[in-house]
Amino acid sequence: MWIVWLFAIVFLCDSITRLLHGTFNFGTLCMYLICVSLWLYVFFHTQINAFCAHGFGRVLKIGFLCGVFILCILMLFLAFFGVASPPKGNEKALIVLGAGLRGDILSGLLTRRMDAAYDYYRVHPDVTIVVSGGQGRFETMPGATALRQYLLEFGVPAARIIAEPFSTSTAENFIFSKELLAQKGINADDDIAFVTNRFHCYRATKIAQRAGYTNIRALPASIGISSILPCYLREAFALVYFWVFGLA
Repeated sequence: MWIVWLFAIVFLCDSITRLLHGTFNFGTLCMYLICVSLWLYVFFHTQINAFCAHGFGRVLKIGFLCGVFILCILMLFLAFFGVASPPKGNEKALIVLGAGLRGDILSGLLTRRMDAAYDYYRVHPDVTIVVSGGQGRFETMPGATALRQYLLEFGVPAARIIAEPFSTSTAENFIFSKELLAQKGINADDDIAFVTNRFHCYRATKIAQRAGYTNIRALPASIGISSILPCYLREAFALVYFWVFGLA
């Protein structure tokens, strides 16, 4: 039980921190549910263990453990695939997939994507960078506008940047970016890479292929320690939804 107590305290502190300083999404909800579940077990472990010892309770216990195992396998799969198809270095374009802003401030995940894009540009200064992202409900500007300004402040020439300020999903990121790249003479069958965080690379690759990109590579951006578990949990459920319903 001391291990359960330890995890319960850690997740409680984490939940309080997210509640005060974080944004709410499905990954955050998963963290809250884990915290509540741990504390319920702390106070009612005797009754829970008795219920799960036989009959229907035992079936629920086995089903729960199988679900946790499958979830862990999915998260490991996402982590592995995130580095499975890195850029070759000869890409004509680099598409930065949008993520949420906080007003006009880049989120931590989005900042890491931009840093990865800038690092790639420093080594390959001839690449065309597409910054993609529309304006969300609580954002004061389109994501693409903020991303373009970020690159300009780091010295990337405006001629190397294409802003796509209308997309509201990963699928639209790729579709709208493809149209803008075609105007620059870069086709969907050319060597193209995209930037997103590691956990998102697999699903984004499949969405890009559906959008018509035939030589697409993934440049994985890093992720903060506090974001690892909620992001991978959220993406694991999103992946199952994508496989079952075929929707991004």
